[in-house]
Amino acid sequence: MPSAAAKREARLPLLAARRAMTPEAVAAADAALAAGLSALVPPDAGWTVCAYVPMPGEPGGPGLPDRLAALPGVARVLLPVLRPDRDLDWAAYTGPDALAPAAFGLREPTGPRCGVTGITEAALVLVPALAVDRAGLRLGRGGGSYDRALARVRPGTAVIALLHEGELVDRVPAEPHDQRVTGVLMPSGLVRIPG
Repeated sequence: MPSAAAKREARLPLLAARRAMTPEAVAAADAALAAGLSALVPPDAGWTVCAYVPMPGEPGGPGLPDRLAALPGVARVLLPVLRPDRDLDWAAYTGPDALAPAAFGLREPTGPRCGVTGITEAALVLVPALAVDRAGLRLGRGGGSYDRALARVRPGTAVIALLHEGELVDRVPAEPHDQRVTGVLMPSGLVRIPG
């Protein structure tokens, strides 16, 4: 089976499991992930962190950018802006009032853009995923935007996928362009992926 078709098939049960989570279970998972975020950033780091605004049901919840911005070690949060070519531009997060509805149900910052190389400024990159395997391969929603963006990350930068429990799996279907993550944060804690 071609990898693209295998990915489509692999997404179905993962999306169904997320839809089946109760609002209480989602809220509890988001709270546990929020608590785990502080372990990712030293309190005096002054880091730029690239993150995203989770869609409904995605790990981290809609308050993820605010939680990151409130961490003592975070100087700036950059959020993605989807370009017409499906690559990712970046813009600073300045608060929930500066987010606007965008394509595919996304919410994006409305401020000045940093360009596609904005991700190179990050000391930590948080990415969405439907699943990650033990080799660090990430299964996303299929647009390829994050694979393009992650190819620009500076060597040594932590790239962490936020997941619900059960979404760290033995193997996900992969294609040659797929970029790896260095770890996953789940409600139960951080799992580093050996490089």
